[in-house]
Amino acid sequence: MIAAARRDLGSHGWLIPPWRDDAVGALMTTRAGGHSSGRYASMNVGLAVGDDAKAVAANRCAIADACGVAPVFLRQVHGVRVARIGRSDVDALEPIEADAAVTTEPEVVCVVQVADCLPVLLAAPDGRAVAAAHAGWRGLASGVLEASVAAICTASGVRPGDLRAWLGACIGQRAFEVGPDVLAAFGADSDNASTGGVGADRRFLAGRPGRWHADLRGLACDRLAALGVVQVSASDECVAADASRFFSYRRDGITGRMAAAIWIRGGR
Repeated sequence: MIAAARRDLGSHGWLIPPWRDDAVGALMTTRAGGHSSGRYASMNVGLAVGDDAKAVAANRCAIADACGVAPVFLRQVHGVRVARIGRSDVDALEPIEADAAVTTEPEVVCVVQVADCLPVLLAAPDGRAVAAAHAGWRGLASGVLEASVAAICTASGVRPGDLRAWLGACIGQRAFEVGPDVLAAFGADSDNASTGGVGADRRFLAGRPGRWHADLRGLACDRLAALGVVQVSASDECVAADASRFFSYRRDGITGRMAAAIWIRGGR
C-alpha cells in the first residue's frame, strides 16, 4: 500500500515519512534552510558539485542540528554496496564509497544525496536497524534495494515484511526521458512498453521515437514488493517540476544535492 508522505510543519518545509515511531527519526531536505547561494541556493549538501565548501559545511551542520547528531555522508558511485556504519564513522576523514548505509547504533545518521535519483529509507521494528539507499536507475537495476533490504534484515534479525520503507521525492515519470539502454536494464520490452505492457513494461511510457518515460518510483515499488516489503509510503513530488523547492540535475545540469537521512534515536 502506498501512502502520501506528509510535509514537515517546520519553516523549511523539509519532507518526513508518515511514520509514528519514537524510536526512529527520518527526513529529506529541500532547497530551503541553507547557506549556499546562486544555483546552489540554499540547502546544498553536495561537496563535489562546485559549491563553496564552507557553505556546504554549514548546510551539513544544519542537518546535524535537525537530527541531533552528525550525519555520515557517503561517496556515491551509482553502485550497490551497502556500508555498515557506526559511531566511529561520524568523524572519519574520508567518506565510505557506497550507495547505501545501514546501522544498528543509536544516534548514527545514515544519509544519501540526491538530485533526481530516488532516496529510499528503511526501518526495522522498534528501531533495531535503519538504512538509507541511493536508487538512481543504474543502482536500482543493479540491485541496490535488494542489497539494502538484505543488509538491514541481517543486521536486525527481521524479515522483509517487518520493514517499513519510505520513498522520497525524485524525478517524476513525465520528466524522466530515457533510451533503450534503461529499458534493457530492467528487462522491459520496447514494443510492450509502448502499449502499457505488464511487469516492468508498464513502468515505461512511449515518448519521442526511440525514447520512453520511466517511472523510477514505480520501478522501486515493484522491487520492494518482490522482496516482500509491503509497508511502503512515498512522496509523490517530482523534483524536476518544482525548481523553487528541489534540486534537479536533469533540469539544471550544474546544481546542488538534497539529503535523505534516517537514524535511531538515543535514550531508548
